[in-house]
Amino acid sequence: MMTRELALALRDAGVEWAPAKGDRFVVFDRDFDTDVFVVSDMVIEVLDVPQGRQVLAFNGTTEWALDSFEAEVAVWVPREDQLRDLLGEAFVSLERLDGAADGFAVTVRRGAGLERHVDVDAESAYARAVLAVLDGSAR
Repeated sequence: MMTRELALALRDAGVEWAPAKGDRFVVFDRDFDTDVFVVSDMVIEVLDVPQGRQVLAFNGTTEWALDSFEAEVAVWVPREDQLRDLLGEAFVSLERLDGAADGFAVTVRRGAGLERHVDVDAESAYARAVLAVLDGSAR
C-alpha cells in the first residue's frame, strides 16, 4: 500500500474523493496514524475460538466505535484500480521490475512522449504517475 506521504500528496494535488463502499482511508493526528480504515456497511471481525479455529463475526456495531467526523479529515488511500482510473487515457502500462531494482513501473503518455514512474509497489508507482500527470495538466 502507498505511503502516508503519497496519500497526502494526492490530496494536496487536488485529487477529489467521494467516499464509497470499499474505499480505504487514514485519519492522522487522532492516535490512528498507522490504522487503515475501510468504508463498509458492516463490521466484520475475526474471532479465535477453541480448538484453534477462527470465525468471521458479523457485527452491527462495536463497543469502540468512533463518533462521526467530517470526511475532509480522512485521507483517501486509493486502490490500484482507482489510481488507474484517475490516469484515464494517459495510462499506457504497468510492469513488474525484476533484478536490483525490484518494484513496479507505470508508463504514462505525457504530451508527445512517454514517462515511467517507479516505486516498490504498484499502488505507489500509480500514485507517482497520477501526481506527474496532474502536475503537467496545471501547466
